[in-house]
Amino acid sequence: MRGRLAAGLVVLVVAGLLAWNYLRPYPAAAASLRLPLQLTVPGTPPDLPWPSAGAAAVGVSGLGALATSGNEQRLPAASVTKVMTALVLLGDKPLAAGDSGPMISITQVDVTAYENDRAQQQSVVKVQVGEKISEYSALEGMLIPSGNNMAETLARWDAGSVAAFVDQMNARAKALGLSQTVFADPAGANPGSVSTPSDLMKLGMAAMKLPAFAQIVSLPSAVIPVAGAVYNVDAVLGKDGIIGIKTGSGFKLGANFLFAAAVSVSSHPVTIYGCVMGQPTLAAAFEVARALVRAMVPSLTVKQILARNQAVGSYNTAWGDHTDLLSTVDVMVVEWPDMVMRERLDAPALAVDRPVNPGVDAGKLHIVLGDYSLDVPLVTASGLFPPSKAWRVTRLPGQS
Repeated sequence: MRGRLAAGLVVLVVAGLLAWNYLRPYPAAAASLRLPLQLTVPGTPPDLPWPSAGAAAVGVSGLGALATSGNEQRLPAASVTKVMTALVLLGDKPLAAGDSGPMISITQVDVTAYENDRAQQQSVVKVQVGEKISEYSALEGMLIPSGNNMAETLARWDAGSVAAFVDQMNARAKALGLSQTVFADPAGANPGSVSTPSDLMKLGMAAMKLPAFAQIVSLPSAVIPVAGAVYNVDAVLGKDGIIGIKTGSGFKLGANFLFAAAVSVSSHPVTIYGCVMGQPTLAAAFEVARALVRAMVPSLTVKQILARNQAVGSYNTAWGDHTDLLSTVDVMVVEWPDMVMRERLDAPALAVDRPVNPGVDAGKLHIVLGDYSLDVPLVTASGLFPPSKAWRVTRLPGQS
């Protein structure tokens, strides 16, 4: 009798344990990355033809800054300052593609500023009282012949006063992370407007994202009310792919050139950016810029790093089920030798309390290369199914 009771008790205990094992929660499917966490772009960066005087920096669209001459110091930005003036203005009063924008009425204050600037032999654009000029034409007058008076007119029109506009310029510089840049005026006629090649290059990259700005700085000439035909100070437009951006000169510390060049790398369009400061003449600044562009192109590559439907990771369950995580897009990137690319799988643990179908959204692959950052959506390649009853009953205690 006692034996049968003991046996029955054992059966009850075993049945209870099996029931407990069956009913306790089972783990979600864990995601794992199949790709390396980081890769170094093969090759050695080229020895670039840095200027013998002054300083320079270069970069590429998407990647950001790539290299500097290593001797940067704050110098007067001169008329390159007007790039920030345009950036702030277009932030406050955006221009759509093909839009000339609102009209600006020229007052006696604007004419007096023009006369004073002309008397000091500054770059100017002729204006007269009562003239109506569009925002787009005013930007042309500021950026193409580099009219200092037009920068002041735009500053007053936008912010009510030059001082208030300069405050906005410095606030925008801080927001862009231009830590070595201070603006004292909207035209760059004040030597207190200072920056470095790296800061100005970052500014140029931001400004060239604005279609109206990019269009204007690429123009060799324009026709402006009252002033008539004006011509771009950038004498190397179209050479070595140069499409802008802005010159600056007039101080004893030398000439500056903030530039962008549209080039082809493996039949793909790539934009090279750079800034040269402290050159003896604008002609010298132009030659340095062109030499840097020519030296960079052979070291740039465009590569497909990810293909649509490529498996980049997987979900694996404790009971042995598995599905790959597939990229939903092709990914092409511009590469520069010795840069580090980092990849991270952002895929949450997946509860499989019911069947999971193929093609279900399954997180993202986060890719970083220089300033380039992309989240690639992922989907499941095949279905996942809940564990069998047998597995739930017989799993080991650690498989919770």
